[in-house]
Amino acid sequence: MADYYLLPEKEVLAKLQSSSQGLSSVEAQERLKVYGPNHIREIPPESPFWIFVDQFKSPMMWILIVAMLVALVAREFVDVGVIGVIVVLNAVLGFAQEYRAERAIEALKKMISLKAVVLRDGAMKEVDASDVVPGDILVVNTGSKVAADARLLEAVNAKTQEASLTGESMPVRKAVESISKEVAIGDRHNMLFAGTLVIDGHAKAVVVGTGMQTEMGKIAALIQEAAPSETPLQQQLSRLSVNIGIGVVCLAVVIFVVGVLRTDQPATVWLLTAIALAVAAIPEGLPAVVTVGLSVGVQRMARKNALVRYLPSAETLGACTVICSDKTGTLTKNEMTVRKLYVNRQVVEIAGVGYSPEGYFSKDANEFELLLRIGALNNDSELHLENGLWQVVGDPTEASLLVSAKKGKLDVEKLHDDFPRKDELEFTSERKRMTTVHVVKGKRVAYTKGAPDILLDLCSKILVNGRVERLTRQEKSKILAQNEAFARNALRVLGFAFKELVSKDGKNSYENDLVFVGLQAMIDPPRLEVKDAIARCESAGIKVVMITGDHAVTAQAVARELGIEGKAVTGMELDKINLEQEVDGIAVYARVNPEHKLKIVDALKKRGHIVAMTGDGVNDAPALKKADIGIAMGLSGTDVAKEASAMILADDNFTSIVRAVEEGRRIYDNIQKYVAYLFAGNIGEVLVIVGSVLLGMPLPLLAIQILWVNLVTDGLPALALSVDPLEIDAMARPPRHPRDSIFRGIGQYVTVYPLILTIGTLWLFDYFQLQGMAKAQTIAFTSLVFFQLFQGVSVRSVRRSVFSAGLFANRYLWLAVLSSAALQVFIVSTPFLQGIFKVTSLSLVEWGVVVLFSLSGFAYLEVHKVFARQ
Repeated sequence: MADYYLLPEKEVLAKLQSSSQGLSSVEAQERLKVYGPNHIREIPPESPFWIFVDQFKSPMMWILIVAMLVALVAREFVDVGVIGVIVVLNAVLGFAQEYRAERAIEALKKMISLKAVVLRDGAMKEVDASDVVPGDILVVNTGSKVAADARLLEAVNAKTQEASLTGESMPVRKAVESISKEVAIGDRHNMLFAGTLVIDGHAKAVVVGTGMQTEMGKIAALIQEAAPSETPLQQQLSRLSVNIGIGVVCLAVVIFVVGVLRTDQPATVWLLTAIALAVAAIPEGLPAVVTVGLSVGVQRMARKNALVRYLPSAETLGACTVICSDKTGTLTKNEMTVRKLYVNRQVVEIAGVGYSPEGYFSKDANEFELLLRIGALNNDSELHLENGLWQVVGDPTEASLLVSAKKGKLDVEKLHDDFPRKDELEFTSERKRMTTVHVVKGKRVAYTKGAPDILLDLCSKILVNGRVERLTRQEKSKILAQNEAFARNALRVLGFAFKELVSKDGKNSYENDLVFVGLQAMIDPPRLEVKDAIARCESAGIKVVMITGDHAVTAQAVARELGIEGKAVTGMELDKINLEQEVDGIAVYARVNPEHKLKIVDALKKRGHIVAMTGDGVNDAPALKKADIGIAMGLSGTDVAKEASAMILADDNFTSIVRAVEEGRRIYDNIQKYVAYLFAGNIGEVLVIVGSVLLGMPLPLLAIQILWVNLVTDGLPALALSVDPLEIDAMARPPRHPRDSIFRGIGQYVTVYPLILTIGTLWLFDYFQLQGMAKAQTIAFTSLVFFQLFQGVSVRSVRRSVFSAGLFANRYLWLAVLSSAALQVFIVSTPFLQGIFKVTSLSLVEWGVVVLFSLSGFAYLEVHKVFARQ
């Protein structure tokens, strides 16, 4: 689509082969065939069948299926059933979590208005928005939702709300004049954009783009192209699955071959042992426990107003190194607030933020009652309390003036009754001011507000402490200097004046010889709680970056107030720099387009960052989907942003992100604990069998015993670890490196500990062989179980001694450990089960020996953690 905003109106009409009278119905139908309907094209979603099939593409799943088939051939139906249940359960859980239609495009379609008014055959006609074509003349009024991108031909006091598209909180005043240079979307004042809302005035415009050729359509295309990448945890588990699969297959083959060649036992015994060992070695519980851990974490996040839409994203937030946040409505309240006044030759501070009239002045409000009164009466907005929240109808800037008046204890509704409006001069972009005429004590009085520099040129006097004085050149200079000081702090400033009219004064004299009263300076203020939330993020090693469609001065002022430190660049500058090299030093991006946001996220990811992107507007959607985790605002967020996100903040509160970070770190810590616990036991089981083969010993464990050890130790204790409480130092640590192995920090669990377990188990097996093979295998079998259960207690913290981390903090773990121990005692002590598991009873002394040897591994782990911390 051509840059129509750079062209004069006549040239635009000529290019589109249209006129100010619009198209004929016949021509419109022909163009509809050429350009197609005015709606967003949709990519067909993946069918549920293929989503389910995708669950079986994991190498770990392939190995489990092969193991199940081998067990079936060997007629070990119990093994087949157990492995089959695990396979199906994992597939169903994965399908249930990932089966969600890609509704972002549908949400975009809903934003296009259902009807539109166009000029057809020289007359106004209401048509379906989908039938609008390039060349049509759109007619819009206050309250209209724009149906397509269009170049203005006429505009009378037209203002549009484009925050959802550009991120700019202020309404945009529209004008017909062409623009001489390339500018960002937010500065194209002669354009209307599809999906935005006309909040004031009326206009006519020629349609220049429909459907996918609108700015909204371009965003839709970006969303379609930005496929979500795997989370760090998914990537690690994928690599882990492949490596384990290769190792397990090779090991099972070696065990089978060596066992058959070096012993007299039947080949079927070694085949079953190899299968059992393969099943034991494969962490088949890993996907299930990871899913449970994520699910529990997601439920906790939901209670803290963070709603996760895609499970693996929950842990990703705990690893994020950068949070890219939209300014308007996320870091700020999206509620204009008067912060300062300049009146009676002094600056007055105003407390309070947003539309709530709670607040106070640093000076007595009675001293500047007239300034507040003018702001309230020269005003077309309304402020209402609905369901405990203050709602605005009209312009946010005017609403802020109502709030400042209410803070000064003025009854705004009563003011309109006491000082009724009799006449007015409307605000226009050319005049940059507005005047209303009211009856005050039987006299007509003009109240004027506008740009301070324009207003001062119309003033000849000034009101100071209730007295009217001559406005000198020096006085004007001081006022303008104060206006500039406010502007440097990103405050938007309006000047206020009045004039008592005489009978001969007509409209032409309303704005002559005015009496200057003062200035009101306002801003969209930061949320009160955000500064602390950002500080907490930084203490956890997370950088916060502001990305906004607002002006650079405004963005920098808000950033300073929030404590966001770093370089600021604009969207125009962004196209001229090597972003990948400079991205780490930039903290504020202003006047950016959706394409810029994608570029920023991409540059950060290329620098190795895990990127979280927060936002609420349509303009945020592509970056939300491109980021490692997209976080949409639940209250203020558009449907598009929500559907493109992986997480939604139900309360739009930035502090909820910090709580979600805590949960993300807790989730990852717990998964790492489970991996440490699982692999320490599994490696130990494998080493016990391999060690016995290498040493020429009989098999210390039977196939059914190996499967039982795997079931009783990998089951309840592992699940209990997935709900372990948050560790004390979780938010005092920097984020883990994205490329760190999940085994980082748990080396002692997967190296030394399995050796201790193997040596202890084989020594006991060899020692008790003198009392018979059944006794020796029972001792080895039970020792293996207790080694792993004690290890489960130690692994509650892989960094701190379990005694300092809270020995009994996880009651579910103790319940699981005691239950598993009780089951083992029950098997060994029950005659019926003794026959099935080929075990025999143990004496009290033998139980004591088993427990004592099993505690050796626990003792090593605890001592190691103490010395490692020192």
